[in-house]
Amino acid sequence: MQSAAIADQFSLRLTFILFVSVVVVTLFTALLTAPQRDEISEFYLGNRDMSPLRNGLAMCGDYVSAATLLGSTGLVALNGYDGLLYLGGTMVAWMMVLLMVAEPLRNSGKFTLGDTLALRLPHGQRSVRLALALCTLAVCLLYLVAQLVGSIALLTQFIGDPSPTTRAMCVVVIGSMVVVYAAIGGMPGATFIQVVKAVMLIAGVAITAVMVLQHFSWNIDRLLSTASDNSALGDRFLEPGLRYGGTTTNKLDFFSLQLAIVLGLAALPHIMMRLLAPRTTRVLRGSVVWALGLVGFVCLAAGVLGLGATAIVGRENIAQVDPRGDAAILLLAHKLGGAVLEALLSSLAFITLLAVAAGLTLAAASSLAHDLYSEVIRKGKAKQTEELGVARLAAVVIGVMGMLLALLSWGTSTATLAFLAFAIAASAILPAIVYSLFWRGFTTRGALLSLYGGLLCSVLLVVFSPIISSQPNSVYPDADFAWFPLQNPGIVSIPAGFLLGWLGSLAGGRGQAVTSTDAFAEFEVRALVGTDQR
Repeated sequence: MQSAAIADQFSLRLTFILFVSVVVVTLFTALLTAPQRDEISEFYLGNRDMSPLRNGLAMCGDYVSAATLLGSTGLVALNGYDGLLYLGGTMVAWMMVLLMVAEPLRNSGKFTLGDTLALRLPHGQRSVRLALALCTLAVCLLYLVAQLVGSIALLTQFIGDPSPTTRAMCVVVIGSMVVVYAAIGGMPGATFIQVVKAVMLIAGVAITAVMVLQHFSWNIDRLLSTASDNSALGDRFLEPGLRYGGTTTNKLDFFSLQLAIVLGLAALPHIMMRLLAPRTTRVLRGSVVWALGLVGFVCLAAGVLGLGATAIVGRENIAQVDPRGDAAILLLAHKLGGAVLEALLSSLAFITLLAVAAGLTLAAASSLAHDLYSEVIRKGKAKQTEELGVARLAAVVIGVMGMLLALLSWGTSTATLAFLAFAIAASAILPAIVYSLFWRGFTTRGALLSLYGGLLCSVLLVVFSPIISSQPNSVYPDADFAWFPLQNPGIVSIPAGFLLGWLGSLAGGRGQAVTSTDAFAEFEVRALVGTDQR
């Protein structure tokens, strides 16, 4: 017992030293790479001449969050086959981005998604920008909360269940760092952090996955059979249906989740901002291909790590330490490499959530400053220095809101929060993007209905779902007002968003239809050919 306590103390101290070292280095480098001029293009887009590999690393860093590293690995460790299916949807999602929205969005956009919709719907651009800014804020805040909750989950692995004061201190410290990265570094600083973090993450999960495979002499059958034996579930662990089997509700819930993952990635604001950065479409295509390969490798490694955690640590031991499974990868690291490997992966997880949170904060702040303040409130007359000041202030406000919501959401799985953000993005933002890029008859009324309707529908379904009440792991377990049976609203809210956009466009009248058709002709040329006005 005494030796275990000493090892835990050593791991905690080493994690703290590694984390502080990386934060200090990246913080100073982010300050050095921060925009040196008061130009919004530099703050929003950063270095537009980066190679496809560096852009791909930045995209990988933006996507792979604490939910991927901790949550997805834990889902595989606790749910076996069903957990592996989570990871499969990610590859399809990146293919959607590559084949459908990446190139036309980059060609028609400027700084934010609002610029694309404003070009497509010029006569109602202010109302559309306002609606899109609110949807962007909702998605980014929810995803930001997932990262901050992940920081608390990491803290519990070292000190046990932290007191409310300790949780608050942890969230405030991490949240303050996020604000500094986003407000001062802008896109150049965020890009540097994402590239460094992606390289560290890929190396970290690769080394740990190799150690797992080496432990089983590179025999995959042995890894699977041992995981099955140590799961206390036998063959059921490697068969579909452990988490989403049996009842029709469970199967629908799984389909709803996969639908949100596949479609939601193409509408996440911080990913879309990254698509706008490359100067040429050739670089953009190469960047997305690199991102697809790198994210696919990380997901494959996460599957190996999840199975390895069950095989080496044991499913019941993982569930006893953390019922959500977020601790699986750290418990595995401790078994394989002792306190040193556990400290390395813990530090990597902290850097991962810090980097993703910075990108989310920057995306939300950019939308509020550019779409809401500059184009709606100031009607396009704001000076660049004025807009930059508002963007930095917005980053502070968003950071504070994220900290407060994270403390209220303590106990919720990071993967659950992230997948809810995917569902809202796919329900509200994706219909407006797809219709704008590909439907000539899309109107301002259709855009407003899809944005507001998709957002409202998904939020209401989440509020009245088992995530909020009626179950032991709900936010309010003692209450019961969950009349919507599914944990992810995507199966209902995503079709609703597309349907509302279609109905709103048809109900817009002949005047709006003619105006929309005329605007689409010019927009289509730009989306196909591209022009650079940034």
